[in-house]
Amino acid sequence: MRKILITVFAGCIGLVGAATVAAAGMFSATRTVIAIVADDLLVGTAEGHLNGAGTLAIRSQKNPALTCLGQFTSSSQLGGSGEMLCSDGTTATFHFQRLSVFSGHGTGSFGRGTMSFAYGFTHEEAGPYLKLPEGKKLTHNGTVLALIDR
Repeated sequence: MRKILITVFAGCIGLVGAATVAAAGMFSATRTVIAIVADDLLVGTAEGHLNGAGTLAIRSQKNPALTCLGQFTSSSQLGGSGEMLCSDGTTATFHFQRLSVFSGHGTGSFGRGTMSFAYGFTHEEAGPYLKLPEGKKLTHNGTVLALIDR
């Protein structure tokens, strides 16, 4: 009988732990970020939390060794703002407008020029919010998003 009670107790602890992890996931969302900086395309993800805080991680498509990590805060009334630090030492500050709980767009000042970005969209949907370099277009070959000549 004692073995059965210990087994049931251990099982209940396991369920409580799993429920805690599941609940944490319910209060955050991860979405794709597409950013244009000068003539470079950076792609990655942003994770936003119910309290308006979040993190992002993007990587250059031109130079995969270049990564940028950042933090942001947002609200439905005021939009959001944040900062990033990249692996080459450059920094960026940015502001964005939320179009829904899961999508939005913005601009920023980057160490290498201006930045435009969109999150929570497919590459086709993000197009109107991105300032592409002259003579370039955004394309997706099924696995990779890229900036190519028109």
